Amino acid sequence: MTAPQDNPAAKLGIIAGGGALPARLAAAATAAGRDVFIVKLDAHADDPALDDYPHTSLRIGAAAKILDRLKSEECRDVVLAGKVARPSFASIRPDWRAAKLLMKVGMKSLGDDGLLRLVAGELERDGFRLVGAHEILGDLAVEDGILGKVKPDDQAVSDAQHGLNVARILGAADVGQGCVVQQGLVLALEAIEGTDEMIRRSADYRREGVGGVLVKSAKPQQDRRLDLPAIGVSTVENAHNAGLRGIALLAGGTMIIDREKTVKRADELGLFIIGLSVQEPAQND
Repeated sequence: MTAPQDNPAAKLGIIAGGGALPARLAAAATAAGRDVFIVKLDAHADDPALDDYPHTSLRIGAAAKILDRLKSEECRDVVLAGKVARPSFASIRPDWRAAKLLMKVGMKSLGDDGLLRLVAGELERDGFRLVGAHEILGDLAVEDGILGKVKPDDQAVSDAQHGLNVARILGAADVGQGCVVQQGLVLALEAIEGTDEMIRRSADYRREGVGGVLVKSAKPQQDRRLDLPAIGVSTVENAHNAGLRGIALLAGGTMIIDREKTVKRADELGLFIIGLSVQEPAQND
């Protein structure tokens, strides 16, 4: 199978995890006149709206079946979208194709950025063109600046910048994509538990005074077509429930699902959302 040329009308294959993003991508592609086919990952894809489109359900370890089905459906472009909880080897039950892939990295890289890059490589070797969700939904990518009506004060911006630098270090180690910072103190770091649980955990360490800031950032080495961190309405509500006062996102390296609804909800709850670029921390002479 030869590598396809860029074609905005090419049939889109969606390998779908959890959350609303896969169905949003299917709706946008369909509205643009594209045919779509969805591979729902068993135990991960949970949006009933996916059933409105041509689809199949396959387990995450059935790599050969996933690729063969995408080929038989004549998909040219493929996007990976949605939440996938980091699996154990036993739960994957890898077929020969998945086992071969895992042998290249060993279990130490299971479910992390290194494995995602290998998955991308396998797709491209099979002739698919891997595309990012933000290429289909142009309003997903976060830009520099304040997104809603609530403005962060100087302390909040300082916490946000500190958090971006911390998240970059965390991401470089291929661990997580976020943290919570309050008044210069890191209350929580994201690891295997995911963003929502990290937010809830941060509330246990909240200090008196102004609330903290949730920070989300892509990893420095991350392929921007794969697993860009995203927030949505539920993220805003979880942050509010944890006593946080805002969310800072790496400009160009994060996404907002249902942007209009998410920003509106943040305004209603009095939380700011801001896109920031990383600034190098000041060096002492």
